[in-house]
Amino acid sequence: MARPHRNLVRDHAQDLRLFGTPGAKVGLALMVVVFAVLPTVVHDDFWLSILIYVGITAIGAIGLNLLTGYCGQISLGHAFFIGAGAYCTAVVGGTLGMPLPVWLLAAALVGAALGGLIGPFTLRLRGHYLAIVTLGLVFVGEHLWRNLRPVTGGNSGTSVSASTDLGVVDLSAIEVAGEVYSRNQGWFWLVWALVALVALLAKNLVRTRPGRALQAIRDRDQAAEVIGVRAGRYKIAAFMVSSAIAAVAGALFGAYQQFVSPDEWNLLLSIQYIAIVIVGGMGTIFGAVLGAVFVGALPALIDRYSDVIPGVQTSVGGDGFISVFALNQAIFGVLIVLFLVFEPRGLAGIWLRMKTYFRTWPFSY
Repeated sequence: MARPHRNLVRDHAQDLRLFGTPGAKVGLALMVVVFAVLPTVVHDDFWLSILIYVGITAIGAIGLNLLTGYCGQISLGHAFFIGAGAYCTAVVGGTLGMPLPVWLLAAALVGAALGGLIGPFTLRLRGHYLAIVTLGLVFVGEHLWRNLRPVTGGNSGTSVSASTDLGVVDLSAIEVAGEVYSRNQGWFWLVWALVALVALLAKNLVRTRPGRALQAIRDRDQAAEVIGVRAGRYKIAAFMVSSAIAAVAGALFGAYQQFVSPDEWNLLLSIQYIAIVIVGGMGTIFGAVLGAVFVGALPALIDRYSDVIPGVQTSVGGDGFISVFALNQAIFGVLIVLFLVFEPRGLAGIWLRMKTYFRTWPFSY
C-alpha cells in the first residue's frame, strides 16, 4: 500500500524540479545543441534575422505573460515599455558609449521604474478598464517619442550605435579557431542566450511564493487578500518585472536594428504581443516562446513572400485587395479569435495534451 504514495511523492518532486524527468533532460540537451550549431548551419542573413527578431519578441512576450498570464492584469501598453528600452539604449549605449551589460541593465532599470510609476494607478482597475488605461500609454508614449527630440530624434527617429562587446569578445565579429562569424550569427547566440536566461528566471519566479501569490491574485484577488496576500504590492511588482523585461527586449531590438523611430511603438505592436501570449498559451513560460516563434515570424515572412500570396497588394496602386500591413493586422485578429474560441490554452495546451497522451499510451482514450 505504500508504493502508490511513494510514486506520488516522486512525481511531486519531479514537478518541483525544472528538468526532473529524463525526457526534459534530453530536450534540454537538444536545445543546447541547436543553440550552438544552428548559426553555423544557417548562413542566410534573412533567416538568421528572423530568428533574432523572434528571440527578441520572445523576451518581451515572457514579460507580458508574467503580467497577463500569471497575474491576470491585461495590458495594451507593452509597446510603450519596449520603446523606452530602445531609446534608453540609444542614449546609454550609443551617446554615452557604455558596454553591453551596462546598457542592458540600464534599460531594465528604466523599464522597472516606469512600471513602478504606472502600477499604483492600476490597483483598483481590472479587465477592460485596465486595458483602456494601459492603452493610453501607447498614445502618451507616441507623444513623448515625437517631442523629446534630443533623446528620440523626433519623427525622423534616431540611430542606435550601442556596443556589442562582451569583455574581450565582440559579438558582431566572433572569431574562434580562425573562423570568423558574422554579425547575425553573433547576435543569434546573444539573443537566444538571453531568451534562455529570462525564461529560466521567470520560470523560477513563478514557482516561488511570489509566483503562487500572483496566480492567486489572477484567480481571485479578493480571496487572495483574505488569506494574507498583499494584492497591491504584488500587482505593482508584476508591472515592474514585466516592464523591465519588455525594456530589455526593446534595448536588444534597437541595438540590433541600429535605428528606431516613433512609428514602431504603436498599438499594432501591443496587439501583436497580446496575440503571441494568447496563441502561445497564457500562464506558461514556454508558451510565450512558442507564440513568438509562431506569430512573431509572420510579418517578416508575409513581407518576404507577399508577391506569391493571392490578393496581396505589393505596391501602391498595384493589383490586390489587401496590403501587407492590413493582412498582418487581420491575421493577428483571426488568430486571437480562433485560439480564444477553440484552444484557450494555446499551443502550450496542445503540447501538454500530447505529452499526457503519449505518457499514458496505450491506456489513453
